[in-house]
Amino acid sequence: MSRQTATTVAITILDKEFLINCPEESKDELLLSAKLLDQRMRQVRQSGKVHGMERIAIMTALNLSYELLGMQRANEQADRQARALAERVDQVLNPTPADAEEGKE
Repeated sequence: MSRQTATTVAITILDKEFLINCPEESKDELLLSAKLLDQRMRQVRQSGKVHGMERIAIMTALNLSYELLGMQRANEQADRQARALAERVDQVLNPTPADAEEGKE
């Protein structure tokens, strides 16, 4: 069993610093995630429709969750299409006797 080396990373969200513990190998992803979150929260705040750090965080989380769900649905659809295409290619390259009979008609 391998042990991951933990590190403490300082991130800044809406000009407030947070110290976050994470595995050393995840540091870059954490910093990128924090940068994205900060940008999105600033967009929500600049819209002028949402006030307060907690409400801005909730709206940003909802927006990001909505985008994630949309991407997951698109990915699932692409997976289904790829599987269907792979099955069709397999049928063409490796026809069963029934498929061969259909082709003679």
